[in-house]
Amino acid sequence: MPTIRYLQVDVFPARPGGGNPLGVVIGATAWSDADMQAFAAWTHLVETTFLLPPESGSASYRLRIFTPTSEIPFAGHPTIGSAHAALECHFAGLRDGLLIQECTAGLLPVRVEGGGPSRELYVQAPRSRVVREGIASAAVRTALGDRQLGAISPACIEGGRRWWVAELADEDEVRSWRPDHTAIAALARAEDCLGLCVFARCADADSDLVVRAFPAGVGIVEDPASGAANGLIAAWIARCEPGGSLARGYRVSQGREMGHDAAISVRIDADGAVWVGGRSATVIDTPLVWPTRESYSRAVASTPSS
Repeated sequence: MPTIRYLQVDVFPARPGGGNPLGVVIGATAWSDADMQAFAAWTHLVETTFLLPPESGSASYRLRIFTPTSEIPFAGHPTIGSAHAALECHFAGLRDGLLIQECTAGLLPVRVEGGGPSRELYVQAPRSRVVREGIASAAVRTALGDRQLGAISPACIEGGRRWWVAELADEDEVRSWRPDHTAIAALARAEDCLGLCVFARCADADSDLVVRAFPAGVGIVEDPASGAANGLIAAWIARCEPGGSLARGYRVSQGREMGHDAAISVRIDADGAVWVGGRSATVIDTPLVWPTRESYSRAVASTPSS
């Protein structure tokens, strides 16, 4: 049986354990889709990824991303954490300071800055488009409840993932909110999106924006650090306020309301390309013993009955 390696990575931590945990499996080339899904269900993490040899000659590696219930085309924190694992395990090497990730969302560049514990990785988010703007929908109004809105209109944005994003009036409106998760789940079903992501500008010396994300569409109450959602927020801010103070990037605080403490950096190029990133830390690195369904069936069949 080939050696398979498993890493658990803390992605975007502002302090140890403050980020979003990610499981990364390396060497599972013989696993079926069902094997990968079964393992992702067993870890019960928000996402588990599988680093595989690339199929495209332009790519550094191929990545498959699974929630406990399904495979998804793209997510931010799994991309950053998997790129970290690829470098830590020498699974892929840099090309002109970049890794190129092959996934269902396409070929995505990952920029590498610095080294060691201070190394930061940035993924170029898929280009976004506005699906719908404003709060004409009753589902949107109900999901937002009594929250006071900020300067930018709410919008449904798609780019790798689809989210409703809404700016609230101030930091306290975000941090103190006790949302109606049933209403957010109804919004996710009605709009065929992950759910609702709210943000506000803040005066924190370490952060420019506070973000909370509620991906009820995939059965998650709240996400402690959301790379893809932050990429869509950044694209919407840059579009609405091209000359504003956040139009070229900013720092995000996320997760404190659920006992985490994530720090995410956003950079926005002059051409509108959005890069989302930050630091990652390996917490667990171990050989993985997980027989495939085929090998398990063979072993059971060959076991003598008593």
